[in-house]
Amino acid sequence: MKIYVDFDDCLCETAKSFSDLVVGLFDIHVPYDNMKYFNLQKTFSLTDEQYEHMMIEGHKPEVLLSYDETPGASTTINSWIDKGIDVSIITGRPASAYEPSRQWLDEHNLERVNLFCLDKYGRDNFIKGSSFTLKLEDYYKMHFDYAVEDSPMAFGFFSHLPELKVLVYDRPWNRDCEFPEGDFRRCNDWETIRNIVG
Repeated sequence: MKIYVDFDDCLCETAKSFSDLVVGLFDIHVPYDNMKYFNLQKTFSLTDEQYEHMMIEGHKPEVLLSYDETPGASTTINSWIDKGIDVSIITGRPASAYEPSRQWLDEHNLERVNLFCLDKYGRDNFIKGSSFTLKLEDYYKMHFDYAVEDSPMAFGFFSHLPELKVLVYDRPWNRDCEFPEGDFRRCNDWETIRNIVG
């Protein structure tokens, strides 16, 4: 069995950290529960300049390393690996964030998972020849039985896998979205995800 797991807001509480970050940067207060859009520029009503500044600050190594783990994530993933399940973290973070992201995983007892950077959102410059960046054509050759994802913008990356079971981690920005055709199930926590996968 092979499982795809997204990083931000599946493994760690990125949006909650960004909510705090924009308070410090711009004195803009948008509580986590009011973050209705995956697009953070829209969520926080930022100018292009503010958005770029926020993204630079939010991807600094010390900030990436400070994100809290989503409760139950590492325990569940390690239980899968112990059963022989192949788990890959497929993140939309820029490739420049790979090293601190890898360090975060290692510090949260997820040394055994593979980490790949995939330009899901058209934000990244691909690093040629690296072992951790995926071109879209290479990603589309991969097979997964389950996917854990929170972003409605990423759901389109599953259309090539008609048998895939997508476990949508419940977040404010995906509560009003319509799921594409296929097997999409909303999950409120990692315990629910673990019970579904087995």
